[in-house]
Amino acid sequence: MPASPRRATLAMVAASAGVSIATVSKVLNGRGDVSPVTRSLVESLLEQHRYVAPPQRRRGDAAVPATIEVELDADLNAYSTEIVQGAVQAGAEADAAIVVSIRTNADRAGAWARGLVTAGRRALIAITSELTAGQLAALSRVRLPLVVIDPLNLPQTRGVTSVGSTNFAGGLAATQHLLTLGHRRIAYLGGPATAACNQARLHGYRAAMEAAGASVPPGYVRAGHFRYRDGVTGGAALFDLPEVPTAVFTGCDDIALGVLEAARARGLRVPEDLSIVGFDDTQVACMASPPLTTVRQPLREMGGVAVRTALRLAAGERVDSHHVELATELVVRGSTAPAPPEGSPGHGGTAGAR
Repeated sequence: MPASPRRATLAMVAASAGVSIATVSKVLNGRGDVSPVTRSLVESLLEQHRYVAPPQRRRGDAAVPATIEVELDADLNAYSTEIVQGAVQAGAEADAAIVVSIRTNADRAGAWARGLVTAGRRALIAITSELTAGQLAALSRVRLPLVVIDPLNLPQTRGVTSVGSTNFAGGLAATQHLLTLGHRRIAYLGGPATAACNQARLHGYRAAMEAAGASVPPGYVRAGHFRYRDGVTGGAALFDLPEVPTAVFTGCDDIALGVLEAARARGLRVPEDLSIVGFDDTQVACMASPPLTTVRQPLREMGGVAVRTALRLAAGERVDSHHVELATELVVRGSTAPAPPEGSPGHGGTAGAR
């Protein structure tokens, strides 16, 4: 069925499906009291008609406050909590409501995008999300502005607005700090290989190592996920190498804490035998033992910038740049120290490993 030449209505979709308007409304609102067959038919017809929910109604003379959806792919962690805090604060300052959710049905891209509009969302902010071309196209069809914070992939669609930090500069500063302390066997334990932020941090690490004439042996660069358990397993793998690193730069604080645990299990002392640098400077960095040297991202400010940008896009305004990078800063604490001398448990071969 070709797309309707005029704006589709619930009545048009209901007539095409042979169901009531109430049934179509239930599908749009994610109600469970619709049979799977009927739901599939209605969703297909909504897609064919390119149905878009009408704009929010106004109460009296005052507009209903804008509502921004902040969506994650997984549970909240220390990193995303900081961003959400900044987003909520910026929303309050702009008299906008912030709704936080975890994506569950984005595999049905059309229904997912329409559901956001039907729920009254004016824009979507996605935190460290992996977005497909189909999802981007679905958001574009319903004219829902999108702002991505630290995307896990690099969408090929032009014009995707994103917010991040100076990840290359942060990776460079972290590695230079370790080099200045006399370390030469420095490993990088990062997040997903396709993540734009991870690539930039890795490039900063490699640039510093190359400038110092320090080699990067096989196995010294490992990709995983931005999770504690990846730090535990990745750290254990590094400590099994023929030449154990004396320092590890990690892609986030959670990974760094995992490396701390892996070092403890091997009898390696931090920072006497092994130096560790994280990335983000979340609250857990100060709580670690020893406190974590890390690269500070202005996470709350990133959340605030994303909200303000989303509101501008929702109002039909143009933005100065489709990508905003905020400055990073190295914060030195107790997890880094001068490289251990030759022959110590943390220097040379697999000494210290059990």
